[in-house]
Amino acid sequence: MRITKVYTRTGDAGRTRLAGGQQVWKDSLRVEVYGTVDELNAIVGVVRAFNADGPGTKASVARLERELRWIQNKLFDTGGILATVPGQTFKNMPQVLPTDIKRLERMIDSCQKDLAPLKEFILPGGGKVAAFLHHARTVCRRAERECVRLSREESVDPSLVKFLNRLSDALFVLARWVVKAQGGQEVLWERDGGS
Repeated sequence: MRITKVYTRTGDAGRTRLAGGQQVWKDSLRVEVYGTVDELNAIVGVVRAFNADGPGTKASVARLERELRWIQNKLFDTGGILATVPGQTFKNMPQVLPTDIKRLERMIDSCQKDLAPLKEFILPGGGKVAAFLHHARTVCRRAERECVRLSREESVDPSLVKFLNRLSDALFVLARWVVKAQGGQEVLWERDGGS
C-alpha cells in the first residue's frame, strides 16, 4: 500500500469510505468500532514508548515490547477487517485466527505464573506503563462492546469478539506483570475508600 496524500477532502461532509469503497456516515457503528480499535492501538503505542524508557529489567522490557508490537499488528488487522463490508474479501486481507486467541491465552498463562492470586480488586495505576495498560484494557472492553453491538446488526466474524475479549484480559494481566517486573506495588481497592 502506498499513501501519497493524507487529506482528500472527501470526509468534509461527514462521510467516509470503507475498505471496498462504500460510502458510510462517519458516525456509523462500523466506523465507531474500528475507530475504537484504532484508539486502542494508539494507547498501546504509548505503552510501548513508556516501556522503552521503563525501569524494568532489559529482559522484561524486551518481552513486553515483543508482545505489544504483536498486539498492535493484530489490532491493525482487526481494524482492517472491521473496515470491510461483510462478505467482501481482498487479496492479502488480514485475518484474526483462533491461533491468535490461543497466543493471547498462552501470554496470560505465562505472565500469571509470576503473579500471586488476587485477593481483592486492584486500582489502575502501578506506574506509567501499568497505568496505560489499564487504560488500554478499558478501551479494549469498549471496542468489544461495540463489536458485539455491531454483530447484532451486521455479520461480524466471531473471532474478532473473542480476540478483543481475550485481549482485554491479557492487557490486565500484563499491567499486573509489569508492576511486578518493575519492582512496583499494586494498590488494592479499599472498601472504605482508603480514608
